[in-house]
Amino acid sequence: MDTPPIVTVDTLEGSLVEKINLLTKDFEKNYGFPPEFIARVPGRVNLIGEHIDYCGYAVFPMAIDQEILMAVKPRQDQHLELTNVNPAYEDHSCELMNFDIDKGIPHWFKYCLCGVKGIMENSSKTKNELKGLNARIHGLIPPGAGLSSSSAVVCAAALAFAHVNGLVYKKQELADNCARSERYIGTEGGGMDQAIAMLATQGTAKLIEFNPLRAHDTKLPTGAVFVIAHSLAEVNKAASSLFNCRVMECRLAAKVLARLHGINPDSVTRLADVQCSLNKTLPEMASLAGLYLHDDPYSKEEVSKLLEMTESQLENKILSENTRDVNLFKLRQRALHVFQEAHRVWQFRDICNSGSATALQELGQLMFDSHSSCRDLYECSHPQLDHLVEVSRNRCLGARLTGAGWGGCMVALVPENGVKSFIDHLKENYYKNLPAARDRDLNEVLFATQPGSGAAIFNL
Repeated sequence: MDTPPIVTVDTLEGSLVEKINLLTKDFEKNYGFPPEFIARVPGRVNLIGEHIDYCGYAVFPMAIDQEILMAVKPRQDQHLELTNVNPAYEDHSCELMNFDIDKGIPHWFKYCLCGVKGIMENSSKTKNELKGLNARIHGLIPPGAGLSSSSAVVCAAALAFAHVNGLVYKKQELADNCARSERYIGTEGGGMDQAIAMLATQGTAKLIEFNPLRAHDTKLPTGAVFVIAHSLAEVNKAASSLFNCRVMECRLAAKVLARLHGINPDSVTRLADVQCSLNKTLPEMASLAGLYLHDDPYSKEEVSKLLEMTESQLENKILSENTRDVNLFKLRQRALHVFQEAHRVWQFRDICNSGSATALQELGQLMFDSHSSCRDLYECSHPQLDHLVEVSRNRCLGARLTGAGWGGCMVALVPENGVKSFIDHLKENYYKNLPAARDRDLNEVLFATQPGSGAAIFNL
């Protein structure tokens, strides 16, 4: 896979040129000199395959038009100056040689530092040879919406810092690097967000597999349009233990299933590892999870005994820092969701490739099934998201939460000729009486989208 493209702005047209020009002027007003280039990284919507990338399973996202833009001027010293167009986000400056990323409040600039640190630790140059930068970010992805704004910031910073220092990486290398480096902030995520940000191509969704990272273009059926609707319930997955708790429950489910099938639990970390060892299909794995794991939550004591370790060893060897005080784990429910959701991804891909006359209806039903599973088995939905899906149910072909959940966005599959009436329906029946919507531009939180392109550098 080639490096992210480097193009000149005069080859562009449309709204992106306007956004770049506005950011360029804003940068010069803030710093007193113009930027040299703009790094652009898109947000993404995951069409199906939620909370399974970190379990080793394929996902089905596409890039969207909303993006993170980072205007950059290289420096000749090792100073980082990070500013944001949004005045609500404070400026930050530091030196390359001594910055730290603590796992406290997940400030916006820490995601920039994650991207920079990932490049520093995987650079062919020594730290003393690396140069800093002045950067100004314009975030056009709604934050806390589940559209990967945080990962896009990580990727933009990594791309910009690498470009400043003349470091060349393939897209796949950058995606892997950014997936690892985002964990510096404390989120134990998979690699979907970073992979689609770097590998996306205009006009196609991607089926993305992991270990090793592989991306397969998949054309969506003719007439398929996806509408994204923000529930306006916002959550930052790095600010609580909810996300990491699900990661740990899946990790523990994998180890317990391994132990119950005579596999050394130290040899597995993901549910996909167990499937590989047992050589079973995804439906067969769902059946095994239902049979071998009990419905009641597992206590820390019970898990420790099953894995033949002390509770202290469990906390220090397996659990993440912000989940060590969790005492109950729902292993059966989480494993069932993962195996069934992973199967739905491949069904989704096969339907897209089938040319079936009923493809849109079949895809829609998979999306509704996915939302039910996220709500009931994975418990990562939110009352406002559930309400948004129900309001949509009879006016679209399918709908589901997208992103980490606990708030954020729904994605709905809508026939091309029904997009306007669907959007009008949501405005009248969801947003009209929602207090959080009163001062919002609904065009920023409710919009139709088609598969967009991936990360790029625009020279000015």
